Amino acid sequence: MPSTYEKIDKATGTGSSGTITFTSIPATYTDLVLVWQPIVGTSTSDYIRFNNDSATNYSETVLRGNGTTATSVRDTSVAQMYISTSMSTTSNVCIAHIMNYANTTTYKTTLFRANNPSGWVNAGVGLWRKTPEAINRIDIISSVNFTTDSTFTLYGIKAA
Repeated sequence: MPSTYEKIDKATGTGSSGTITFTSIPATYTDLVLVWQPIVGTSTSDYIRFNNDSATNYSETVLRGNGTTATSVRDTSVAQMYISTSMSTTSNVCIAHIMNYANTTTYKTTLFRANNPSGWVNAGVGLWRKTPEAINRIDIISSVNFTTDSTFTLYGIKAA
């Protein structure tokens, strides 16, 4: 990682939970970068929630392609932000850039990308529209359990 990235925390799947939670995120960075490689027992979607907010305060636009076919999806007023589709035996590489996470006067924007070895790519943007507050908790959620081979790392971007 670049010298401006500082690892805040790292987690691995337990095999018995479909949620990974990062808490006590310090407000000392400009942005956050979350990198993860989820592996689950069956194909499923992965989502992000901030500060344990499950109200319909999220929206996202996702572009998806595999070199032959391209699709797009737009969701508004949903209870979590879609990020990627986890696969049963292969590992995606997922990256989410969370902008101005410590700001208390603006909504939070997330840019994300997920690459899958089977040949498709997701790219998108999401918005958390709750009354502006700093992000101090991030949950990565799947409908099935993350295997013990799944890794999740949260980085803070230091001010230049």
